[in-house]
Amino acid sequence: MQFKDKKLDRNAPCWCGSGKKYKHCHMDFDEKIREFEVKGFIVPERKLIKTPEQVEGIKASAKINIAVLDEVASRIKIGMSTEEIDRIVYDTTTKMGGIPAPLNYEGFPKSVCTSINEEVCHGIPSPDVILKDGDIINVDVSTIYHGYFSDSSRMFCMGNVSPEKKKLVDVTKECVEIGIKNVKPWTCLGDMGNAVHQHAVENGYSVVREIGGHGCGIEFHEDPWVSYVSVPGTEMLMVPGMCFTIEPMVNMGRDDIFQDEENGWTIYTEDGLPSAQWEVQVLVTDNGCEVIAY
Repeated sequence: MQFKDKKLDRNAPCWCGSGKKYKHCHMDFDEKIREFEVKGFIVPERKLIKTPEQVEGIKASAKINIAVLDEVASRIKIGMSTEEIDRIVYDTTTKMGGIPAPLNYEGFPKSVCTSINEEVCHGIPSPDVILKDGDIINVDVSTIYHGYFSDSSRMFCMGNVSPEKKKLVDVTKECVEIGIKNVKPWTCLGDMGNAVHQHAVENGYSVVREIGGHGCGIEFHEDPWVSYVSVPGTEMLMVPGMCFTIEPMVNMGRDDIFQDEENGWTIYTEDGLPSAQWEVQVLVTDNGCEVIAY
C-alpha cells in the first residue's frame, strides 16, 4: 500500500486545519507514518486522522450516545418489549438534538439494535419480542449529531440469568477492557485484536470472525475494519487521531453464524448458543487511547 496523501510544502498550512505551518504541526507525524509504510505496514490515510475540530464534534455526539444508553439502563426491565427500548432510544436521542444513526440506514427499520441470547447482532426491535427472566440482551446505540457519529453498546442481564450466561457477559466485557489497554500508538490493530481473542479463547469461548469493529466519527462506518481474531503485527497501524470501535462478539459455543433470511439483518449463532457483545468507541492518543463512547 502506498501512502496516498501527497507531501506538502513545509511552509504550507497544515492539512489538519490547525492554522500552523506544516513543518510545525504534522510534518514529522507524516514522515513517521511513511517510515512504517516503507517497512511494509498498512498505514492510515489522512482522512482517517481526526482533526481537533472533528474530535470535538464526535465527543459531542458521544455524550448523547452515552446518555441514551444510561436512559435505557435506568428503564429496561422484564416484560418490556424491544419496541419500547426502540422508543426510548428515539425519544431520548431526538430530545437531545441527535438523530438515531441506524434508522433507515441501508433500510434498517428501527433506531437501535436489540440482540437477545443467541442473536449475535442487528436484532430488530419488535412489539412481539418481550424480555423474559434469564435473557441477556445487547442494546447497540449509534448517534448522529451535527454530522458527527458515535457508536457504543451494552449488555443487560434480565433477572435470574444462569451462571453460564453471566460469565459470558462478564468475560466479553473483560475482552473489551483488554482491547482498550492494547490500543497503543505505532503498534498494529492485529496486536489489540489478538489480545482480545486470546482472552475469549482462554475462557472457552469463540469470537465471530466475519463481523468486527470499524472506524467511526465522520461517517457511521469508516476504515479501518477491526478484527478480533487477528495476528500480532498485522492489520492497520494505530496512530494518534484514529477513531474506531472495539466490539468483539463472543460466542459461548462455536464462531459459526448465519443471517436471518426474512429480515436480512439479524445475525444468529449457528449452534443456538448465546452470544454477547460490549462496544466502546476510542480515540487513539499519544500514549494509549481515550474511550469517548461506552
